[in-house]
Amino acid sequence: MKHSTEGPRTASNTSPPGGGAPTGGAGDVARAAGRALAAEGVRLVPAAAVRACLGADEHAWRRFSAHWDSLSTDDYASARGTRRLRRYGRFSVTPATGRIVLLPQESFVQPENSNPLYLGVERTFDPLTDSFVADPVLRALLRLLGEVATALDDPATWNAKVHPFRVVASADAHGLPTPEGRHRDGVTLVSSLLVGRSNVTGGESSVFDPDGRPLLTTTLDEPGTLLLGDDRRTLHGVSPVRAVDGGRPAHRDVLVVTFAPG
Repeated sequence: MKHSTEGPRTASNTSPPGGGAPTGGAGDVARAAGRALAAEGVRLVPAAAVRACLGADEHAWRRFSAHWDSLSTDDYASARGTRRLRRYGRFSVTPATGRIVLLPQESFVQPENSNPLYLGVERTFDPLTDSFVADPVLRALLRLLGEVATALDDPATWNAKVHPFRVVASADAHGLPTPEGRHRDGVTLVSSLLVGRSNVTGGESSVFDPDGRPLLTTTLDEPGTLLLGDDRRTLHGVSPVRAVDGGRPAHRDVLVVTFAPG
């Protein structure tokens, strides 16, 4: 990635900030990502490194991405004219032991100083399916993110909120990944994992400092690419996605996971 004094860094998905793809095991990747995140507030981890950490070969990734075909309609987004599918779940993650525990389902409420569109609104979403909760790729991702998060803070346990999203575009309507615009989530670590794109263009992710100065701009286009942000000192947003061929289904699938002290 090239640094510029005239504007945001524009990242490709083949090279993270600060050099080439990290090498080594999941611990090495997590530590490298954590150091860069603590220093810069944002980190892009290439798909090859992420999928190697998650043990996600082609078969495992197909199984994992198939969960997005079982998402439910987001009625809150629909009420604002956006077609979005999602589910929601919470986990307790203990990096020191690798322990991951699914927590009881509850309404999702945006904390203060976060998403202005739904601030204080109790939103109820369908829970994660049992097969998704048990998927080894999800479990490996939560462990990886738990290690990354410890570079920003060091609680005994983390509360991880898991949001699989599918944003749908059509011939007559763009898909809006972030209808609220530029925002923060009111957590410590925010992450966005690209799961897949089908028949869409757009969906450019941007990260900003608190004064609105752009830090990084990239289009996540390779499945497995992971964008990380220190949510306490950055804001983020994603541009609309558009259907390339209006006669075919068009969508962008991502997994957003946030970590806050448990």
